[in-house]
Amino acid sequence: MVRVASHRLEKNAKFVNSLNVFPVPDGDTGTNMSLTIQSGFKAVNESESTHVGTLGKALAKGLLMGARGNSGVITSQLFRGFSKSIEKKESLNANDLATAFDDGVKTAYKAVMKPVEGTILTVARFGAEAGMKKAKETKDTSEVMSAVVKGAKIGLEKTPSLLPVLKEVGVVDSGGQGLVFIYEGFLEGLSGEAASDEAYTPDEAEMDEMINATHHQESVQSQFNTDSIENGYCTEMMVELGQDPTSNEKFDYEKFRQYLSEIGDSLLVVSDDEVVKVHVHTNYPYKVWEAGRKFGALTKIKIDNMRIQHETIIDDDEIATPVSNQPIDYAVIAVSSGDGLSTLFESLGVTHVISGGQTMNPSTNDIVDAINASNAKRAIILPNNGNIIMAAKQAAELVKIPVAIVASKTISQGMTAMLSFNPEAKLDENKENMEDSLDTVKSGQITKAIRDTEIDGLKITKGHYMGIVDGKILVDSEDIISGAEKTLDKMIDEDSEVITILIGQDGNESDAQKLVDYLDDKYADLETEIHQGDQPVYPYLIAVE
Repeated sequence: MVRVASHRLEKNAKFVNSLNVFPVPDGDTGTNMSLTIQSGFKAVNESESTHVGTLGKALAKGLLMGARGNSGVITSQLFRGFSKSIEKKESLNANDLATAFDDGVKTAYKAVMKPVEGTILTVARFGAEAGMKKAKETKDTSEVMSAVVKGAKIGLEKTPSLLPVLKEVGVVDSGGQGLVFIYEGFLEGLSGEAASDEAYTPDEAEMDEMINATHHQESVQSQFNTDSIENGYCTEMMVELGQDPTSNEKFDYEKFRQYLSEIGDSLLVVSDDEVVKVHVHTNYPYKVWEAGRKFGALTKIKIDNMRIQHETIIDDDEIATPVSNQPIDYAVIAVSSGDGLSTLFESLGVTHVISGGQTMNPSTNDIVDAINASNAKRAIILPNNGNIIMAAKQAAELVKIPVAIVASKTISQGMTAMLSFNPEAKLDENKENMEDSLDTVKSGQITKAIRDTEIDGLKITKGHYMGIVDGKILVDSEDIISGAEKTLDKMIDEDSEVITILIGQDGNESDAQKLVDYLDDKYADLETEIHQGDQPVYPYLIAVE
């Protein structure tokens, strides 16, 4: 069921992405949900159990750690409640299945601070209600699952009437559509209707990348010269604790990690009561394997010669700072996309940058890895995107150190918040001061429309440039300079003092300077700054303080 659901959503991810309300080239709900469910499938696939409750627990854990974006996080919560409902079940009857979906909905609604109807929650609720009704009429699990699918589709059709912005744009909720694809996959898998050539096993390298490739890629890319790579073999393994160990020594995380740090660098060790996953760069892979075999059976062994790979490694989704071996008091972790933005954040005091944003939201596990890799006593997370806040909050609950989430929804807010960070202050004081500063900056984005639409009475033409201010599209212009100027006019008021322009991958310094000249002529008292941000999607980001 999970395999087919993963395949079905993966095939339809682009369609789900296309349902993004704003006509900008960054719709990523389908991608986020696809990667989330793939993480859940990987966890189920790696389980050797046939106990439904155990498999449900594996699914929930996989979804939790792989959750990306708000829809991905809510999906993980749906199946967290689902798995809790079936944890003691060896198999499921029709009533068990319906009750599990219903419990999942209750868990998801509780997980969201202010549940909004017309979203994935509505679709899940309609599906669960239909399943509960059908379970009173039949003992056939396939009929119950079919009812869940039909109910979810009805809920999906209602989303535009429940959420005005969907009705205005003429689309259904993208997260809800993704959930329908998952449920349809469940039905196909349960009823056996899926064709054999549609059976899909996610690529192992792709799945491993979801969990820790960010750390891997950063470590390689940080070696600018191939000859400077001191530890040439990227070595990964998973140890199943207690499975035929070669010694009677009890596993000690700190001792194990310390030994590996002595024979390599770029070390990441993640463990729970059952498994240990290791990533390390070393010249002695066999020593890593010997150390792991002491405590259990080795699985998922992987080794790459980084000197050979160096010129071809793609550094998407990277954590921009290396793992620290020395404990630090504060880790300040920001999410951004673009080398220039990373440099700017680091200049403001950010200690770790996770590459991500609109085009690729980091998963819960990516954020957990960054916190754990920081070797800090406490941490602050700057999501810099509203779609990442839920994953950040979920990550904060999974680590051992205190973590504060500063709810920055834009890059501009994140940078402004850093101006209020005090390394000597307590965690709660920093959170309060940094969040208080978020309202002191207006965030503008210039990007190209990917379809014709109308939002809040503004007609938007495909190929024109849009000016977005604090999440609302206020400008449509055929010309990027004219559009940016109009956007600036919308943002500036009598309290404005400083204008910052961040140049993206599709922007250029010449056009940015034209904007500065415009500001100097019309708003002579304002201070202006230009920085290279290198961000994708948005040729220009604008901050007005």
